[in-house]
Amino acid sequence: MTIYDFNVPKVNGEELKLADLKGKVLLIINTATGCGFTPQYEAIEKIYEKYHDNGLEVIDIPCNQFGHQTPGSDAEVHEFCQLHYNTKFPQMKKSEVNGANELPLYTYLKSQKGFAGFGEHKLAALLAEMLAKEDKDWDKKPDIKWNFTKFLISRSGDVVARFEPTVDMETVEAEVVKLL
Repeated sequence: MTIYDFNVPKVNGEELKLADLKGKVLLIINTATGCGFTPQYEAIEKIYEKYHDNGLEVIDIPCNQFGHQTPGSDAEVHEFCQLHYNTKFPQMKKSEVNGANELPLYTYLKSQKGFAGFGEHKLAALLAEMLAKEDKDWDKKPDIKWNFTKFLISRSGDVVARFEPTVDMETVEAEVVKLL
């Protein structure tokens, strides 16, 4: 299997076929509208605007699995993002990224790049403590840990990086640039 074998549900009920994005650099993100990391939308939009014409595509997949921080409908999520962050990148249907109902795309992404830690971010310890209360082995599993986890896909379809929400957006941008 490759990244191009997967589709992602769009808000309008159609499917985004990742095969149609061959040759592009992809940044796939599970997002939330009411999270402490939600302001990352601003940096994501800037990166999108700056590099879209050079072959970058952002795939925004809203998710309500982490703290129920995306409670609205797809239309409400889209309206929030446009009103607060003027987003122009494609936003998909709200979906699950972990568990029995996770998108098959996420099963694949997690098999390619597992969790490697939250780094030195000021919220790293808080996230670790919170996750440990739910599962003592949380850090040994490839599951998505929180909102705004990002996967970077090369033009040839390789999953080259996974960025936890605690990774600085300047680091994400630098890695995107390397692939363009």
